[in-house]
Amino acid sequence: MPIPLTRPNPVHLSRLGTELEQIDASGIFSNYGPVNARFEHDILAAQFGGTGSALTVCNATIGLMLAMRHAVGPVTGARRYALMPSFTFSALAQAALWCGLTPLLCDIDEETWLPSAVSEHQLLRKYADEIAVIAPYATFGNGLNLRRYAELSRRTGIPVVVDAAASLGSADARGMGFGTGFAHPIVFSMHATKAFATAEGGLIYCANPQTTQTLRTMGNFGFGVPRSATMPGLNSKLSEVGALLALAKLREFPAVVEHRMMLTGLYRTLLPGFTFQRMTLPRHAYQFMPVLLPAHLAGTQDRIIAELQQRGIGAAHYFSPHLAEQPFFRERCVAAPLAVTERLALRMLSLPMSDLLTPEQVGEVCETLVAICEELAPVRRHHRPVDLPDTARA
Repeated sequence: MPIPLTRPNPVHLSRLGTELEQIDASGIFSNYGPVNARFEHDILAAQFGGTGSALTVCNATIGLMLAMRHAVGPVTGARRYALMPSFTFSALAQAALWCGLTPLLCDIDEETWLPSAVSEHQLLRKYADEIAVIAPYATFGNGLNLRRYAELSRRTGIPVVVDAAASLGSADARGMGFGTGFAHPIVFSMHATKAFATAEGGLIYCANPQTTQTLRTMGNFGFGVPRSATMPGLNSKLSEVGALLALAKLREFPAVVEHRMMLTGLYRTLLPGFTFQRMTLPRHAYQFMPVLLPAHLAGTQDRIIAELQQRGIGAAHYFSPHLAEQPFFRERCVAAPLAVTERLALRMLSLPMSDLLTPEQVGEVCETLVAICEELAPVRRHHRPVDLPDTARA
C-alpha cells in the first residue's frame, strides 16, 4: 500500500450531522458565530491554560497579513523591512509583501533550524531604523525563545509577529501550549495537512486581549461600529462549518499528538546515520518528519525522492529551495549571508507523517530510505550557488 507524505485527516463532516443541522437551524454561517465563539473559548482553555485570547481566521496567511498590518501600521519609506528567516514557507514572505514590506532574510541555527540570533542581530544593527517588524518562524513546530523576542521588541521598539504555522500542539514541560502568555500575535495554521487538521483555517493567539479585539475588527472589514469602517480591514472570518471542524478536531487532538510523537521516536531510532532537528520543547505535533541526509549525499534529494516514490513512499524537501533561491523572492527580498541555510537546504528531506501512519510503515520507510542512500553512497554533488543579484544582498 502506498505511503503518502501526509494524509489529511480532518474530522469527517458525515460524522457531524446533528451539529450541521444546528448550524442550519441557527441561520448563522459566519461572522464570528456561536460555534466559532465556542471553539475560541475551548482551544484557549485546552492549549493555553485559559490565559490570553484567541481569534480564528480563514487561513494562517491571512492571519499573518492581519497581524503584520496591525503591528506596523501605515508603511513608510523609512521602516520597510520585515525581518524573517529565508528557511521558511512562502506564506510569511507573501504576507509581508502584501503589507507593503520587503522581506529581510536571516540565516538559521545549525541545530534547531530556528532563526539565527547572530544573523538577526547583525541585520538589526545594519538596518536598525528600517525594520518595521520582526517575523520569526517556529521551524517545523519547534519552540522559539519568545523571551528573547519580547526583549528585542522592548529594546528596539520593533513589534513582533510569530509565524507558528506548524506549532499548534507544541507544548512545554508544564503542558502549556507554545506561545502562552506572549504579548505579540502568534499565528497558527489549521490547514488540512497540519496535525490540527481542518479543511482550512488559522488561529491567532495573543496575551493582549486588546490586540486580539483590534484584529477581530480588522478581520471584519474594519467595522469598528456597525457597517462603518474605522480602521484598515479585510475579511478573515472563519465559517461556522470551519469552526465546527476545528471544534471536533480539538476533542481528538491529544491522541493525534501522542501518536505523532511515538512515530517520531521510531524515526529517530531507525535512522541513526541521519541528523534530526534539535527540539527545544518536549512536545511537538509533527506535520511531517524532517531529517538531514548524511553530508556526503547533499544535493541528492530529488533523486532520493524519486526513488522513494517508485517504491510507493511519498517524500519532499521543505524548505529547499529556501526563499532566497525562489525566483519571485530573489527579485524582491534582501538577504544576509545564508551559509547555514544553504548548507542544510541541500540535505533536507521530509518523510511521511500522519494520524493513520503505522509503526510498521515507519519501519518500511526507514528501511527503504537507508537502502536507497547506500545505493547512492558514491554520489557526490557540489552545493548549488545562490545567485542573488548584488542589489538583493545585505
